[in-house]
Amino acid sequence: MVTRSLQLGYWAAQEQYSPDTLLKFAIRAEIMGFDIIVTSDHFHPWSDTGGQSGHTWIWLASVAERTKKVEVGTAVTTPLFRYHPAIVAQAFSTLDHLYPGRIFLTVGTGHAMNEVPLGYSWPGYREKVGRLKEAIEVIKLLWEGDFVTYEGEYYRLNTAKLYTKPKSKIRLYVATSNERVAEIAGTHTDGILTNPRGLENLKEIIESMEKAARRAGRDPSTLSKCMEFKVSYDLDYQRALRAASFWAPTAIPREKREKVADPRVLESMVTEKEIEKIKRTWLITTDSDDIFKALGDFLKLGFDRVYIHSASPNEERFLNLLGREILPWMREYWEELRAPIRSAAE
Repeated sequence: MVTRSLQLGYWAAQEQYSPDTLLKFAIRAEIMGFDIIVTSDHFHPWSDTGGQSGHTWIWLASVAERTKKVEVGTAVTTPLFRYHPAIVAQAFSTLDHLYPGRIFLTVGTGHAMNEVPLGYSWPGYREKVGRLKEAIEVIKLLWEGDFVTYEGEYYRLNTAKLYTKPKSKIRLYVATSNERVAEIAGTHTDGILTNPRGLENLKEIIESMEKAARRAGRDPSTLSKCMEFKVSYDLDYQRALRAASFWAPTAIPREKREKVADPRVLESMVTEKEIEKIKRTWLITTDSDDIFKALGDFLKLGFDRVYIHSASPNEERFLNLLGREILPWMREYWEELRAPIRSAAE
C-alpha cells in the first residue's frame, strides 16, 4: 500500500478572471505555499457579465515560466471535439518537455457550451463516455509509443508519432461525478477529480475506480483522489454570496444547460433554485473556522490533492489567509491522519 503525500492546489478560474490577473494570483499562490496551480479550460465562460476565456494552454506556459516548482495543469480539458486527443497529447508533451515533472492533465466529457459554438453537435452520454475512453488511449499511446496506428469508433491515427516526447511521466486524471467514468479512471489514469460537496454517490465513485484498478492489475492506493473545494470568503456574507453567484449557471440542471451554448442565455436562466444550490455546493462564509472544519472533513475522506477554488471578493486577501493559516494547518492535520496508517505499514 502506498502512503500518499498531501498536495495543495490553487484553482485559477479562466472563466472569471483575465489571464494577466490570474497570472498574478498564480505567482502569489506559489509564494503562499501552494504545490499546484490548476486551471479550467473553456471556450465560453459560464456567465456573460464579467466573463473571460483565455486560452488555457498558452496561459499554462506563461505560469510555468514565471514560477519555480509548482505543478501546473488543467481541470478540465475536454479532448473530444475542439481539441483532437492527438493535439492534446502534443501540447502537454511540449509543456513537459519545457517544464519536466511539473505538468499534469485532467480530462473529462465537458460541456456543450465549449463545443457547440464551434459547429459541433453535442452527443448523448454513451458517445461522450466512448470518446473520452478512446481519447485517453490515444493520448497515452502517443506519449509512450513510437508510430501509432489506432482504429477506434470515434478516433483514428494513421502512423502518427510525437517527435517531441515528454521528458517525464505526465500525470493524467479524469474529472467525474459518474461511476462508469470512474471505472475508466481506475483502468487507465492516475486518479479522479470530483467535487464532493453535496455529491451523494461519492463512495460509489471511489469504489468504482478502485475496483476497476484491481481488475486491471493495478494498485488502487497509487491512484490519487483529487477534489475541487469551492469557497467564497468575506466578512460580509452577502458580498461573499454575490461573488459566488457568478457561478450560478453551473447549478442549472445538466439536462437544461447542455442544450445551451450562449453564456447570455445561461445567465438569464438562473433562478432562486440555482442560488440555493450554490449555497449548498459552495462554502460561503464569514468565518475562517468554517473553512478549517470543511477541509478537515474532506481530508478524513482521503483526498490527497485538494484544489481550492475561491470566488472570494478580495482574492489577494484570501490568498494571504490561506498561506498564513489554512495551508500549514492542512499539512499538519494530514500528517496526524496518516500517522496510524504509517505505523500499521511498518
